[in-house]
Amino acid sequence: MAGNKSYTIVEYFGGDDGYRCGYCKNQTGNFSHGMWTHTMTVQDYQDLIDRGWRRSGKYVYKPIMNKTCCPQYTIRCHVLKFQPSKSHKKVLKKMSKFISKGELPKGQEDGEPMDSVCEDAGPRKPVKICHSELKCAAVTDLQKEAAECPTITDAQKKDEADAAPTGSETSRKDPVCVPDGRTTAAAPKPGTGADTSRPPCRKAKDLRKERRLQKEQTRQHADGASTTPTTPTGPTQTNQPKPLEDFMNESLPENSSHGLEVRLVPVSFEDPQFTASYEQSAALYACYQMSIHGDDPSECSESEFRRFLCDSPLEAEYSPDGPEVGYGSFHQQYWLDGRIVAVGVIDILPTCVSSVYLYYHPDFASLSLGSYSALREISFTRQLQKQSPKLSYYYLGFYIHSCPKMRYKGQYRPSDLLCPETYAWVPIERCLPQLENSRYARFNQDPDAGDSRLLKDIGLVLVLYRRTVMPYGVYARKRKGSSDEAEVQQYAGLVGQDCAERILLYRA
Repeated sequence: MAGNKSYTIVEYFGGDDGYRCGYCKNQTGNFSHGMWTHTMTVQDYQDLIDRGWRRSGKYVYKPIMNKTCCPQYTIRCHVLKFQPSKSHKKVLKKMSKFISKGELPKGQEDGEPMDSVCEDAGPRKPVKICHSELKCAAVTDLQKEAAECPTITDAQKKDEADAAPTGSETSRKDPVCVPDGRTTAAAPKPGTGADTSRPPCRKAKDLRKERRLQKEQTRQHADGASTTPTTPTGPTQTNQPKPLEDFMNESLPENSSHGLEVRLVPVSFEDPQFTASYEQSAALYACYQMSIHGDDPSECSESEFRRFLCDSPLEAEYSPDGPEVGYGSFHQQYWLDGRIVAVGVIDILPTCVSSVYLYYHPDFASLSLGSYSALREISFTRQLQKQSPKLSYYYLGFYIHSCPKMRYKGQYRPSDLLCPETYAWVPIERCLPQLENSRYARFNQDPDAGDSRLLKDIGLVLVLYRRTVMPYGVYARKRKGSSDEAEVQQYAGLVGQDCAERILLYRA
């Protein structure tokens, strides 16, 4: 990032009050800690979501996992190891058939839920006036009271965003493996069962591949080619799973009835593509919310759309070792024959692409656009990883095992869930047995493991007070008799020591 150093500036809210849960509909069972973010760097947000935080517009919240009615576990998918399941392939084939022949599947969509966080995450707006822009070349020696302190400019007070993230469905079915031999647990009865004197049955497809391989080797010998003959002893070992990109390309045939184009547009009113498509995108959002979620028109107005999916705290950033498109918030627009039919809202962060929300035209619900967009975003993350090797994860938001409709996110394998106590990533296969027994679970099985970024010194927490950046220790001496130490201690424990020493906590 060139120029002056940027800071994340937040106002922290506690988590004492319960709010309505968007999953089980409990009116007061949803508990979370929240922060209003006036501006945020992508690295700070990356570190926060790796501690269980999630943004909804400019409001960032962290569920109180052992207290909330429907615990929400951060989930990520390893994109380089991802292989589409049988149902994923069906979604891609369905899209291919529509693009090539213009045939929409009959009936409704597959019941895929689109939202991944509840709509009532916390307070509606910041309760204090804060300054949003910090102008400073550097903050020198913040440990000392006599340090040079930067000044900031006034900014307008912002309203909070509503609800959030996205998703897609599917039920994963693992590919069937053909065994090379048979078990010998029990001998077959006379006249029934397999004849053990004969070789085991093989799939016809494997036999055809084997014959083709043998013919090719014979032809190479006849042409004088130098080869090492091999004798296949079982199903062909040259079977390599087809990568996601091959399935994706097959879903978009060249000679087709429809044209589908996916455009990546930065969320910025200074971007010509974003402003040119803004009205159409906002109208599509309203259509989706009213048709799919039954919202009142007042709940999905242009201003609601703007604050929920366009007002992002993330600043656009570029890095020499980062992706060419940079970091920040983007809309992936799906253009069908010249009009927008779906929009996936995503954040591109230092180590991941984070899915925020998806909305689409109800006429195309039967195409399973939730699943299709997730597969596209996984493929997109794989492309970015080639430019920035550490960017290798796709975050799907929250996994909610206690809500059956929200378990679909666990079907994008391999994936990990975030341990709510140690903030270590644990393969989902190891987590599911625990979640079957209890809504809340500590996934890290090491009893001695703890939070590696646990708060060690509250005095080093950075605060913004009267347009001045200072450590909390200095602030506490200036404000003798200050009663906010418990609140600052709680905040710093939730964001971790590293973030607490970088993020500016606004103090009135």
